[in-house]
Amino acid sequence: MSTNSELMARRGAAIPRGVSNTHPIFAAHAENSTLWDVEGKKYIDFAGGIAVLNTGHRHPKVMAAVAEQLSHFSHTCFQVAPYENYITLAERLNAMAPIEGPAKTIFFTTGAEALENAIKLARAATGRPGVITFAGGYHGRTLLTMAMTGKVLPYKKKFAPLPSEVYHVPFPHHTFGVTVQESLRYIDMLFRADIEPTRTAAIVLEPIQGEGGFLQAPEALLLGLRKICDEHGILLVIDEVQTGFARTGKMFAIEHSVVKPDIMTIAKSLAGGFPLSGVIGRADIMDAAEPGGLGGTYAGSPIAIAAALAVLDVIEEEKLVERANHLGARMKSRLEAIARRNDTAPIADIRGPGAMVAFDLVKTRGTFEPDPDAAKRVLAKAREHGLILLSCGVYGNAIRLLMPLTIPDEQLDEGLDILETALTL
Repeated sequence: MSTNSELMARRGAAIPRGVSNTHPIFAAHAENSTLWDVEGKKYIDFAGGIAVLNTGHRHPKVMAAVAEQLSHFSHTCFQVAPYENYITLAERLNAMAPIEGPAKTIFFTTGAEALENAIKLARAATGRPGVITFAGGYHGRTLLTMAMTGKVLPYKKKFAPLPSEVYHVPFPHHTFGVTVQESLRYIDMLFRADIEPTRTAAIVLEPIQGEGGFLQAPEALLLGLRKICDEHGILLVIDEVQTGFARTGKMFAIEHSVVKPDIMTIAKSLAGGFPLSGVIGRADIMDAAEPGGLGGTYAGSPIAIAAALAVLDVIEEEKLVERANHLGARMKSRLEAIARRNDTAPIADIRGPGAMVAFDLVKTRGTFEPDPDAAKRVLAKAREHGLILLSCGVYGNAIRLLMPLTIPDEQLDEGLDILETALTL
């Protein structure tokens, strides 16, 4: 059997360097919250495929649903010969989504594809081109979603020119020195300096920035955006790609707020590891596109749809919304204890609702001066001890914890033990 180093050499020769690898290990097998590499080493998975595996690797109910679907057919293309489970999943999501009034759902394959189509729908419904997003936000790597993403490195370098009519405003957070009032005032400045509200189709944001560092949008910001949208006929688009499906202690992160979006994008943990995304929105908006204007050859794969229906069952049956809150409380308590130690790397700003938890590595205790090099060292040391972690944040100094919500308490504690070891100086 090949070793990790041998496979990395082959990977370097065969695959472009533009797709990076956080960890130089190659997966051979995975079960729930555990992954084994090709050399047989065991890892506790605190990454979950970047928030894709809320129901764990290879959940038996999801695998059974996929096997059942495969016994019938794997693909027809929904636009050619539709299938009932597509409708069933749309009906379930329409009923649970925090959308005002009747809702409709369409399925795609990736999160970026969902965002692209959300903007297509917003433009079709409003007849306007402009899109406003936030600094630090992440929406994908396609040309339009790169333009929407509020981070240059590594996402935009060398790829200009990007699509026009996309504007960014500062995201309010104390580490940036930006208040909610300043963010909202910046939108008003955009309306006076760059694009009038009557040419703005949508304001798009993540209720909790994912790649941006697990920064939660304040309620005052969401209320302010809803007010601006209502006053000017702009659509509020909430990107739930990373935050959805029980991760934050709610089915959707926007449910921590009283604000209701016009459109939501979903993906990642929707289908338990199978590629599936979607757009949920007000029925009148979702019907704005002409027949044939939306779709895709693999959009709404019947295999992924079957997996997603099983995922929704697992979330309900195993009470994963409540489980996320339990895991989050356990993680935060442990991290707060680590932060009080004097022999660990300085950490700050332990945050996040439910099990969407992150913290910052800083150069000096009591400050917010980012230390991205420390984050790299922690990831490497944790991996050596059998724990897979991810970093994130505008400065690359945040550690985010995204273990499956199905992880046993004992394995969670074991992973946190390794994390503490990795943080020890």
